Amino acid sequence: MNPYQQKKRWKYSLLAFAIVIALGSLLYTSYLVRNIARSERTRAQIWAMSIKQIINSDDNDFLPYVFAVRDSLTVPAIITDEQGNFISSKGLDTNKTFINLPGVVKDKKAKQYDPAYFKGELANMKAQHEPIKMLLPNHLGNSKSYSLIYYKDSPLLRQLKFFPYIQLSVIAIFLLLAYTAFSSSRKSEQDQVWVGLAKETAHQLGTPISSLMAWIELMKEKFSEEDPLIGEMENDVKRLEIVADRFSKIGSKPKLEELKVYEVVKEFVDYFKVRVSKNIHIEMTGNPHLLAGINVPLFDWVLENLLKNAVNAIEGKGQIKVDVSGNKIKKQVFIDVSDTGKGIPRSKFDTIFQPGYTTRKRGWGLGLSLTKRIIGNYHDGQIFVRDSEVGKGTTFRIVLKNVRNDRKTAA
Repeated sequence: MNPYQQKKRWKYSLLAFAIVIALGSLLYTSYLVRNIARSERTRAQIWAMSIKQIINSDDNDFLPYVFAVRDSLTVPAIITDEQGNFISSKGLDTNKTFINLPGVVKDKKAKQYDPAYFKGELANMKAQHEPIKMLLPNHLGNSKSYSLIYYKDSPLLRQLKFFPYIQLSVIAIFLLLAYTAFSSSRKSEQDQVWVGLAKETAHQLGTPISSLMAWIELMKEKFSEEDPLIGEMENDVKRLEIVADRFSKIGSKPKLEELKVYEVVKEFVDYFKVRVSKNIHIEMTGNPHLLAGINVPLFDWVLENLLKNAVNAIEGKGQIKVDVSGNKIKKQVFIDVSDTGKGIPRSKFDTIFQPGYTTRKRGWGLGLSLTKRIIGNYHDGQIFVRDSEVGKGTTFRIVLKNVRNDRKTAA
């Protein structure tokens, strides 16, 4: 299992663990809410029975206990008749809803309530719970009819219903901040390791490169300088010098030169062509006048990674096309590298740029990750899979800033 797959596995494991915690919190809170809801309904029923007892009882010694039971209810409630007429209430705003209970208080002037407030509270209670039916005397007190007791959740219960969502939101924010801080710290640590490794590699390459250059000079003295093999060896040693220079530049901001993109790309493509199988044809096209800020050693590294990936994607005969174009309006330069290889599934378009991701048995999975770092961090550009189809091929696109609108530039 490669590092990318291990990282992905850990992410899924943490996500699954977070989901288990969230579900557990929601289920337990739901259990508490159901229990409290049953308790509040029982209280509403006891309150209704106490009202009935107050109305029907003639035992004045027993009434204080009944009043105590009635007043202990903390759940807001309303009693209406079957036609919806207001009879009594508990736990509401007494400045807006107050009415005498028939047979208990005889002051008719105290009968008053705000119809709009009463209507709103009653609608809210009807939406929350089924009413409790109770047989009580009617407003004349000489016959009995069913009255309806409506009630709504207490403030505690309402708060408890929202508590898990608030709790999960706070936990999610905390985890997000912690993950961001951890990722930033980890990325910084990886950058330091990468920079140290790159500079040490450049240092280690210096000695054998110098030795090879000396051996080539000796070969020139012993054999003819016009020997093509010596020329090719010299080119490869120069390429090794460029590779060492690339590594030495990692970790520092490279100097960008205003260059013609087509010429820079063509020079490397011509070098790369002679080192590829004759079964693979490489074609170079594009606008020769487009300018962009480029660090040649690092940009050649990008082209090398893309072209090598294109070659590895082709089985047998195939074609690679490199095209340079631009957009005058957006002031951008495009470098498209297309191949007729095996293609990339759309689901992997972003994954292939992750460190450690590779489809090759001996691959490190660092080429495209490094390519994206060089284009994004050092050239202030973009690289992405513009198009790909499994079995037909892939096109990578590099986007650079056009530093100057040349009059000769064609869109």
